Amino acid sequence: MTSDTVKVWDGWIRLFHWTIVLIIPAMWWTAENGEMTWHMRLGTVLLALLLFRILWGFFGSSTARFGSFVKGPGAVISYLTGNRREGAAGIGHNPAGGWSVLVLLGVMLAQVGLGLFSGDPYDGATGPLNHIVGAMTAGWMTDWHEIGFNVLLSLIALHIAAILYYLLVKHENLVTPMVTGKREGQAETGGIESASLMRAVVCFAVAAAVPIWIWFVAD
Repeated sequence: MTSDTVKVWDGWIRLFHWTIVLIIPAMWWTAENGEMTWHMRLGTVLLALLLFRILWGFFGSSTARFGSFVKGPGAVISYLTGNRREGAAGIGHNPAGGWSVLVLLGVMLAQVGLGLFSGDPYDGATGPLNHIVGAMTAGWMTDWHEIGFNVLLSLIALHIAAILYYLLVKHENLVTPMVTGKREGQAETGGIESASLMRAVVCFAVAAAVPIWIWFVAD
C-alpha cells in the first residue's frame, strides 16, 4: 500500500481539544488566586464545550463519533497485548485511546457538575446551583471537587505520557494531526466523513443552552 496524507480530525474536534488545553490551567489559576467569578465563568464555558463534544460524539464527523472508537474490552486487551490490527482499521483513536477519551470527558463533566453545587455561602463563592442543596451536601461536593481535580491532573499526565511514548518509541506524532487535522496514512484508508456546518451549529446551540439556563435562570 502507498502512503498518503489523509484528514483525520475535523476543525471542531481540534478547536475543542486546544480550548480544553487552555481552559484547564486557567481554571486552576483562577481557583488558586481567588478569582472565583472568573473560575465559575470558565466552568460554564467548559460545561458548554463538554456538552458539545458529547453531542458531536453522536452527530459529528466519522472520527469524532463514539461508535467509531469505543470498542469492547476484548478489542482493548487485544490491542494492548500487541494485536495492532485492532487499531489499524480506522484513522482515529485506537481502542485504548478511545477509552481514555471517555474517561477524560467523564471526569471533566463530573468536575463541572460538582462545581455547580460547591461552595459555602457564608465563606466565599458558591456554584450557581449551590442554593438547591443543603450545606452538608455542598460540603462533600466541594471536597470531591478538589479531589477530582487531582484525579484529572493524573489523567492529563498519563495522556501526555502516552503521547510521548508514541512519539519516542513508536515514532508516531499524535500532536501534529491535532493541529493540522491531517496525518500520514494509507491511501486506501481515505479521510474522514465530515458533518455539515448546520449540524455543528445545532449541536453548539443545544450545548450552550444548558449552561446559559443555569447561569441566568436557575441561579
